[in-house]
Amino acid sequence: MSIPSKYSAKEVEGKWYDYWMKHNYFHSEVDEREPYTIVIPPPNVTGVLHMGHMLNNTIQDVLIRRARLQGKNACWVPGTDHASIATEAKVVAKLKEQGINKSDLTREEFLQHAFDWKDQYGGIILEQLKKLGASCDWERTKFTMDDDMSEAVIKVFVDLYNKGYIYRGFRMVNWDPEAKTTLSDEEVIYEERQGNLYYLQYNIVDSDEKVTIATTRPETILGDTAICINPNDERYTHLKGKKAIVPLCNREIPIIEDEYVDVEFGTGCLKVTPAHDENDKVLGDKHSLEVIDIFNEDASLNSFGLHYEGKDRFVVRKEISKELEEKGFLLKVEQHTNKVGTSERTKAVIEPRLSDQWFLKMEELVKPAIEAVLGENREVKLFPRKFENTYRHWMENIRDWNISRQLWWGQQIPAFYYGDGKEDFVVAETIDDAVKLAQEKTGNSSLSVSDLKQDPDALDTWFSSWLWPMSVFDGIRNPENEEIKYYYPTNDLVTGPDILFFWVARMVIAGYEYKDERPFENVYLTGLVRDKQRRKMSKSLGNSPDALKLIDDYSADGVRVGLLLSSAAGNDLMFDEALCQQGKGLGNKVWSAFYLTTLWEVSEEIEQPQSSRIALDWYQAKFQKTLVEIEDHYSKYRLSDVIMSIYKLIYDDFCGWLLEIVKPSYQQPIDAKTYNEVIALFEENLKILHPFMPFITEEVWQSIKERTPEEALIIAKYPETKESKEALIAKFDFASEVVSGIRTIRKEKNISFKESIELAVVNKEGFTKEFDAVIQKLTNASVINYVEEKVDGAASFRVKSNEYFVPISLDNIDVEAELKKLNAELKRAEGFLTGIQKKLSNERFVSNAPEQVITLERKKESDTLAKIETIKASLASLQ
Repeated sequence: MSIPSKYSAKEVEGKWYDYWMKHNYFHSEVDEREPYTIVIPPPNVTGVLHMGHMLNNTIQDVLIRRARLQGKNACWVPGTDHASIATEAKVVAKLKEQGINKSDLTREEFLQHAFDWKDQYGGIILEQLKKLGASCDWERTKFTMDDDMSEAVIKVFVDLYNKGYIYRGFRMVNWDPEAKTTLSDEEVIYEERQGNLYYLQYNIVDSDEKVTIATTRPETILGDTAICINPNDERYTHLKGKKAIVPLCNREIPIIEDEYVDVEFGTGCLKVTPAHDENDKVLGDKHSLEVIDIFNEDASLNSFGLHYEGKDRFVVRKEISKELEEKGFLLKVEQHTNKVGTSERTKAVIEPRLSDQWFLKMEELVKPAIEAVLGENREVKLFPRKFENTYRHWMENIRDWNISRQLWWGQQIPAFYYGDGKEDFVVAETIDDAVKLAQEKTGNSSLSVSDLKQDPDALDTWFSSWLWPMSVFDGIRNPENEEIKYYYPTNDLVTGPDILFFWVARMVIAGYEYKDERPFENVYLTGLVRDKQRRKMSKSLGNSPDALKLIDDYSADGVRVGLLLSSAAGNDLMFDEALCQQGKGLGNKVWSAFYLTTLWEVSEEIEQPQSSRIALDWYQAKFQKTLVEIEDHYSKYRLSDVIMSIYKLIYDDFCGWLLEIVKPSYQQPIDAKTYNEVIALFEENLKILHPFMPFITEEVWQSIKERTPEEALIIAKYPETKESKEALIAKFDFASEVVSGIRTIRKEKNISFKESIELAVVNKEGFTKEFDAVIQKLTNASVINYVEEKVDGAASFRVKSNEYFVPISLDNIDVEAELKKLNAELKRAEGFLTGIQKKLSNERFVSNAPEQVITLERKKESDTLAKIETIKASLASLQ
């Protein structure tokens, strides 16, 4: 077949992906081989491919392709997460555009719209991953709301409830007023923001006295039910037992005492609003205070908000502060920086809110997961280990997990109410089971399905994804099935440190609770993708490149290499498109090397030259040494070091040295022995490069010769490590220094590479003569003479204690080029000398400069004069 001289990724990548899919190389079934399993961190069903996904999935694909080459039964399970908050928000927005309000729909109608939306947009990111070359087992694609996955979630909820781990409680929670749902503590991001501290005066009942409090949220005074002072604060001793009047609403509230109050902050008096602050709620419970909730679910004010009813909290903040000032209650305003909790998903400012919610007790469940990561055996290993401290901090300070969400998109909580009391409910997997339980609990056998009402809340999305490594193999519903026994525990998990607690730690907890073993052995935590200025990639900054355009511009292989060249283990990735260009360049180099071999005429008649024999022996040793290196890097998840080692091996050693040594002279054939060995080594290179650059390696592999589907590179046999000949590598390194030295002299002295030279060497190192053939071929030296002393009229250089001499004569120099170069050097040296002499003739400089500076300038002068004399002598010899 005709081989093009240039590589075209656009023509190749789709072709080979289709070929791999057609022959089912990505699919795995239980068999006798050693399994190697990765589960994908399921991207949000709403998502599109961004740089973080590109990095994460490239790493996973490298690991899975390598395992496949190693003969393991490689299984990479893909899928998506239903992302309750984000997806519901998108569906609600889409319905609003159509003039439909969620509140006008039944739950079933809304879910139908949501599934329609998911069917239309939900698979985009997985299709984009195919462009990257991701070799997932697409037949196993899962979605966290597939029927079987949802069944597993409900089964686990019921089980944990029956074990006493799940309970319903009226507690202060994080409320997202935009998504209109509660959030777990981990879904709240705290940001420092500039705000104000408002000093407000409260009148004391039956007195002309006033008490001043400082607050960042003046709108919440309408929910105040007490003022608290520290009992040890002498400034307020006289207020004990008195009452204050809340401004504007004129409600009388008690003045209470508690050491919780910080006498140093603000005025030392604290307004207590139990419905809207977690610490205030603790005070309220302790002192039996009234609880007044002033907010609607969207954080607008309710009927307790007086004439502000229906207005947004931030609008009210501005308006109420103005009214308080006009009516003499606002004493002053100071600028104040404080941490504000925001929703990870919607970015809305969180409201603390009292609410009935479902919680999972974590104190006992977490113990095996702490031991697994931090115990002596390290059953689950984090890479890099620095993240163990973060893991420890989170796990040892864990709070009960708020698992209910006021959403419809998600698994509906399997609690069924049969009465108005707080305990009038049962928890069951199905409505029929719930009816039986309710009949038993109440003793009322006439209770039926129509008497039960299911809790409207959905479960937190993470409550489904924490089961992911088990549920994708149906390990919850059918814990003894052959797939869960074979594929679980999985091997490697690749994810970002930002979900170390959200997802990784919870999967470890679930693994020990439901399988009594770890869910995976190794967790590789990637860094964040940042730009060259170290800024996090984001749409708002406009610094995040279009992932698909990068693939279009640099090829999927080029982008994969570019990402991993810049991604040191666990550190943030400073992404630079130039690295993708470098990756593309490596691909072009590989193709050029292959194309070169297609131009050679192969002869069975000629013997293998000595230079080729030794070069092939050396490269085999170099390959083995590099293979050991990269296996060590793989074991430490240092993938950037792996690709850098492979890059140098192929670019420098294979293309830069081996091919140069073995390539035949112009219009001469290559001996068959050398050619076959070069191709065999080329194929070994392709195998180790394939996980990083799957497309071009498969194209070259299939172009070398015709192959059957069973001989495809994707399932070829990975090279085995053998002992490398270190002494041979060291000798070649020495010889390569000799070659570089001769080439430098040729270039500096304008000795044409077409001109053959006689090389001389004083061999004090006793360097082996077996490399003479290599040196001669790469430097066009007709002979290497071993001499005892210096050769006159020659340029020389040293490699260790050996001295090499390259004869200089007018016969082998491009005189015109050399004259031009020497005249330019002379002009530069004379200009430099003029500057030095001008400085030394300046009396002020000579008298004021330190002695060592003067000495240095005089040395520069003498050195430059000597250099000028040498250049002039060289010019004279050429004329």
